[in-house]
Amino acid sequence: MSKPGTGTTIYIDEGHNNFHTKDGRYKPFSNLLAKDGYLVESLSGEFDSKKLENVKILIIVNPLNVINTNNRWYLPTPSAYTEKEIVEIIKWVNQGGSLFLIVDHMPWPGATEALAKAFGFTFYNSFTLDVVNPSYFLTNNGTIVQNVITTGRNTSEKVNVITNTEGQAFKIPPDATPILLFDNSSLMLMPDTAWSFHSKTPLVNIKGWSQSAYKLEGKGRIVVNGEASMFSAQIGQPSNRKMGMNRDDAPDNYKLLLNIIHWLDGKLD
Repeated sequence: MSKPGTGTTIYIDEGHNNFHTKDGRYKPFSNLLAKDGYLVESLSGEFDSKKLENVKILIIVNPLNVINTNNRWYLPTPSAYTEKEIVEIIKWVNQGGSLFLIVDHMPWPGATEALAKAFGFTFYNSFTLDVVNPSYFLTNNGTIVQNVITTGRNTSEKVNVITNTEGQAFKIPPDATPILLFDNSSLMLMPDTAWSFHSKTPLVNIKGWSQSAYKLEGKGRIVVNGEASMFSAQIGQPSNRKMGMNRDDAPDNYKLLLNIIHWLDGKLD
């Protein structure tokens, strides 16, 4: 790890009703990156060319349109970003910006569907469910794909097991590379209200779909991740369960996060 405060400045979007913020649910995320040498700052307000011109790495985590705030997690879930903002983000990435888009289960895919689509990713307002091996991606069964991000720069950075909590499944464009893949035991639930499942809730097998992937875009780089808590260290209520990098069965979650950031920063190629 680099000396704290000597690396690239990373900005976390906090201007779009984001559920995860630098000093909130993503404080462990921010602390890990700071320990690795990065400067981590929040970014407020709408995106425009002036605000983005000096940003190298931008993290967007679970934004929402204002109509879905205050736990109004039901359809419709319109975009958290205006068409003008999406155009500015596309331009910024193509000119060399690095975007890390982290979007969890419904309602957040609906709020970012248009932004993801601009880069070729197809989001679904969904929850994922694994009926055999809950919450695990593994190297030894191919659900962790071997690539520059999962192998890292040496054996100490290699990712072998990733533990998650629900999240969403998405489809990737032909020029993207998967990081985490769902297998035949994975299903997608598409409710009209978050956490409200019943016999008529649409259910889809998502074998081969992604929960994490990356791609080059013009001069820039993009990583998309379909689950947010794997990079946090939360305590879920009411069961007091650990969620994220603090789980005893999540030894490599922090490695995946650092490898993603290193790739976005150009340290991994």
